[in-house]
Amino acid sequence: MKRSFINRKIDEALAFAGRFQMRLPEFAYFTATDWRVKDLSRWREVLDLQLGWDVTDFGMNDFTVRGLVLFTLRNGALKDRRYRKPYAEKMLIVGVNQETPMHFHFAKMEDIINRGGGDFCMQLYHSTTEEELDLDRPVSVTVDGQARDLAPGEKLVLKPGQGVCYPQRLYHRFWAEGEPVLGWEVSMVNDDHADNRFHKPLARFASIEEDEPPTWILCNEYNTILTT
Repeated sequence: MKRSFINRKIDEALAFAGRFQMRLPEFAYFTATDWRVKDLSRWREVLDLQLGWDVTDFGMNDFTVRGLVLFTLRNGALKDRRYRKPYAEKMLIVGVNQETPMHFHFAKMEDIINRGGGDFCMQLYHSTTEEELDLDRPVSVTVDGQARDLAPGEKLVLKPGQGVCYPQRLYHRFWAEGEPVLGWEVSMVNDDHADNRFHKPLARFASIEEDEPPTWILCNEYNTILTT
């Protein structure tokens, strides 16, 4: 992805969240220029846990088909005693017919919530012992505490205000229909470097073509941009 595209997508994400009067933590509004004059020792938790913005095309170079804009508000670290939070929270901006590809998490259980916009659609499958899609086993989940039984791969639709709980090792992919969705994730500790199992191998973070300076720094760029 081009840096100019990433800059624009974060501008659009802030405007979209604003439609729903959703205010984010202070550091969501720090530009690259702002970050460079901060006392970074005061922001170690943000930097160490990679809180903040993430724009990804999963290495597919077609963001409108497979892509996602995320903002991580809070997180913990399982192996770092400084950050003992056992939970994480993210905002997700999901485009119409824009897929977050099929994947599961080895350790993380999560609730995925539709905070507003269109229909939040998803397909769910259990994982086999070989980590393939289980095409035979029905899926049981809870939507706002109500038990729901689904055939493997049956479409589950969350209307605004609804949320579903994904247990560990439950394959899921999602997209929006009708209009973009302001999604939300409330979960156990998030580890994008070790806890994602994509059904088909994909890159979690995007490769970036630097066609203009960064307006915004992505969460996986702090160590490279802020130390140069």
